[in-house]
Amino acid sequence: MSGMGAPCSSGVTPERSVPSSGMYKLEVELKRGTNLAVRDRGGTSDPYVKFKLAGKEVFRSKIIHKNLNPVWEEKTTLILDSLSEPLYVKVFDYDFGLQDDFMGSAHLYLESLEQQRMIPVTLVLKDPHHPDQDLGSLELAVTLTPKDSPLEERRDSTTMLLRRSWKRSTKQQSLRLSELHRKAQLWRGIVSIALIEGRNLIPMDPNGLSDPYVKFRLGPQKYRSKTVPKTLSPQWREQFDLHLYEETGGVLEITVWDKDTGRRDDFIGRCQLDLSTLAKEQTHHLELQLEESRGYVVLLVTLTASSHVSIADLSVTPLDDPQERREILKRYGVLKSLSNLKEVGIVQVKVLRAEGLMAADVTGKSDPFCVLELNNDRLQTHTVYKNLNPEWNKAFTFNVKDIHSVLEVTVFDEDRDRSADFLGKIVIPLLHVCNGEQKSYMLKNKELTGPTKGHIDLEIDVIYNTVKAALRTVVPAEQKYIEEEPKVSKQLLQQNFNRVKRCIMVLISYGTYINSCFEWESAQRSIVSFVLFVVVVWNFELYMLPLGLLLLLVWNYFFSSVRETADMSMEAMFEWEEDDEDKEDKESEHKGFMDKLYAIQDVFISVQNALDEVASYGERIKNTVNWTVPFLSCLAITALCLATVLLYLIPLRYLVLAWGVNKFTKKLRDPYMIDNNELLDFLSRVPSDVQVMQYRELKLDPGQSPNKRRRTNPS
Repeated sequence: MSGMGAPCSSGVTPERSVPSSGMYKLEVELKRGTNLAVRDRGGTSDPYVKFKLAGKEVFRSKIIHKNLNPVWEEKTTLILDSLSEPLYVKVFDYDFGLQDDFMGSAHLYLESLEQQRMIPVTLVLKDPHHPDQDLGSLELAVTLTPKDSPLEERRDSTTMLLRRSWKRSTKQQSLRLSELHRKAQLWRGIVSIALIEGRNLIPMDPNGLSDPYVKFRLGPQKYRSKTVPKTLSPQWREQFDLHLYEETGGVLEITVWDKDTGRRDDFIGRCQLDLSTLAKEQTHHLELQLEESRGYVVLLVTLTASSHVSIADLSVTPLDDPQERREILKRYGVLKSLSNLKEVGIVQVKVLRAEGLMAADVTGKSDPFCVLELNNDRLQTHTVYKNLNPEWNKAFTFNVKDIHSVLEVTVFDEDRDRSADFLGKIVIPLLHVCNGEQKSYMLKNKELTGPTKGHIDLEIDVIYNTVKAALRTVVPAEQKYIEEEPKVSKQLLQQNFNRVKRCIMVLISYGTYINSCFEWESAQRSIVSFVLFVVVVWNFELYMLPLGLLLLLVWNYFFSSVRETADMSMEAMFEWEEDDEDKEDKESEHKGFMDKLYAIQDVFISVQNALDEVASYGERIKNTVNWTVPFLSCLAITALCLATVLLYLIPLRYLVLAWGVNKFTKKLRDPYMIDNNELLDFLSRVPSDVQVMQYRELKLDPGQSPNKRRRTNPS
């Protein structure tokens, strides 16, 4: 049979009519491929296989590199409630950094399969657009079993318990997938990668140089480095972590690209690293030669085991077990402050329920699931089908590497044949958490600027070591790997301009005030200022500079009216004009501006980002002084006290000498050290005014409280 399942002669029983409804278990073993299509320049391919059912991907095989006769020997089990939908099998050639190439497809028609026995199946692969092309074949072994068959009863001694979960109800369907979700999401370890440098890369630009950057891929995880302009020996000095989902480690794929503005980036070279060959719990210095071109990439790679990452039912949560909680508190106690500085603490999130969600389907219902993200760690609940008031009742545990991280909780509607629909989102800074308190959070829109329909009930516990948290504050913050590409936005550009203007106006107002003292607009003010100026200048010592900043912080701690005024001004500044934004999006679609003017877009984005960076640093300095994050303001006070004492006791020349010696010898002491600026790293943890508005909780209408609704409606 061309383009569909072609089972062996013993596997097809046309005389027998098989009912297409009921519950079935389909066991599929993907054995091998034969004479698959060539898709790479070297005359080979890197094939992998996808199974789809009713438009939804239900299985994806591993990638077999450089092989036209791959052997997978992988098994999967699917639970079906109907045999009317065929199993759609597609084969692709994996191309890192590019779109994967189609290698053929076939259909396996389930109604034609004989039941309760293993059937060998050969699928002839075809391209619907070129039906005469020979694309090879796949060999499978398929077993189809009705859930109420005697054979199935004999296979499992707990058949009475399982049969309840096979009933055709939407609630049980979601529970059936819960364990599958849990196992697929948990990572077994961490691979820590420091991208140091490149050597002797090939030139791609007319000037004989390149603008290189690096892409990394480990399974579904991706990371892209910064671009280093005009060099063949770039110094990246970046550090990031990826998750290990396989016991063997997997294959890390690395590609090097040349950045080109206004056209497609040029490919420089690639290499692979088999992580299973590396010893764990030690750092490996690697110089990897690029395939298909000259040049090297220098890495430091460390594989470590992962702890405290789990998904559990509410009855077996880690922090609710007294003995386990005592062990965790001991692990992050004061006595352990200087051991394993990368592990600051843990956070446990109980996702209980959501209520009043938006209806995303034409039936007036939704199929909601919840995604939790902490930096680059991501876990999700199972899907509750056809429900606007889902109950998940799951507990998620994450490692905390930075106490200034923000927990993002997003609710989506699952769609079989397309990407999930957004239903709502909240963001919660870990330092804002009240341990053990069950709270209802109003869901926000994608921009986190206004409410959307529904709320979600969470209970969060955070345990961390204060000393480790303080030390991690002055090292570079972890960057998110998956972020939306920046786009030109007239509204965002105007907003960032207003933020910079606001910071400049504050400086001008201070300058005007000082100038008024010189102009004697107020005799009393000018006399006091003159006397203060003479006294300070005559007695000035350098230690008074941090002392003055310290007094400013203490003053603002006791006089909080400045913060209230700032909050009101922020709310006025960040009022979004939704109608203008929608109109702008429609105009951009019609004009095709993004596709036609790449160069202008890059200029606008650069200006837009520069304004955002300038405004953010100004706002972060203000928010440090205003005690927006008390932990960071206390940390600043500690640093200023230390600076005051040092400047008072030690002559300035000795401090400058120590600073210079440290700077000059840093590269000699550790050639692969990733340089950083402690002050900028500290300020990066302080939220800007935009982030303060995004983190702010919306007030929940008391009439919408789930507890109140249950009291008034006992049914």
